[in-house]
Amino acid sequence: MGYSRQAFYKRKLSKVSRESAPKALTRRLVDEQRKLLPRLGTRKLYHMIGGQLQQLGVKCGRDKLFDWLREDGLLIKPPRRYVQTTNSKHHFKRYGNLAKDMSVTAPEQLWVSDITYVRSNEGWMYLSLITDAFSRKIVGYSVADNMEATTVAEALRMALSGRIDKNACPIHHSDRGIQYCSKEYTELAISNGLTLSMTQNGDPYENALAERMNRTLKEEFGLGGTLPDKQIVIPLTKEAINLYNSRRPHLALNMKTPIQVHKKIPALEATGTI
Repeated sequence: MGYSRQAFYKRKLSKVSRESAPKALTRRLVDEQRKLLPRLGTRKLYHMIGGQLQQLGVKCGRDKLFDWLREDGLLIKPPRRYVQTTNSKHHFKRYGNLAKDMSVTAPEQLWVSDITYVRSNEGWMYLSLITDAFSRKIVGYSVADNMEATTVAEALRMALSGRIDKNACPIHHSDRGIQYCSKEYTELAISNGLTLSMTQNGDPYENALAERMNRTLKEEFGLGGTLPDKQIVIPLTKEAINLYNSRRPHLALNMKTPIQVHKKIPALEATGTI
């Protein structure tokens, strides 16, 4: 062919180098995003770095990004499911399910609530969450080593104090756990104009958004493992919720963050915390 053996292998190595450079650059951008959001999925990653790749002249579509991450073992694997934390065997009043067929068109129309656990070497901690169904923003939360109504009510107080419209009266949807049916919790909600709604048959699909929020914080933000001690759970939870609300793009929100949608903030300004 008119080429020496040395020229052939030099050209071959040059081609491999040209092909590996875009992948290495893409890997660097992925690593930068996953420093803050270590379990961010590939579709969200592509949304966040796709523009940068185009500016750098890297030809990488979403499917190629999947392939590259798969080759390097960087695709996110879903962990096991979790234990139940609901005790619905009690004598308190239950409320009907008003959220089942509700069409939510704006923030502060429907809040969904749930309790999950966080494991530590010193024992269990319990995380109570209240999420706005329209914006997916976590509007209230509390963390403690118990699931008493007083503790769970702290999440509701945070949500109430943070309302954009102080006159807004969302429907409050939850499971039929004893905390949500307790006198202290229901009186706090009703006295602030909230209407109570609850699941009817213990089916997690009746409170699917709240269940999903629990999984997201555990699977993507490091709350699903065993933490060193109880004290560290509180600051880690605060950091996780701030990152979720202000940094993580959401598929259901057309890749906007919850805080963007909740406060109608343009993309470049969505850097605040709750």
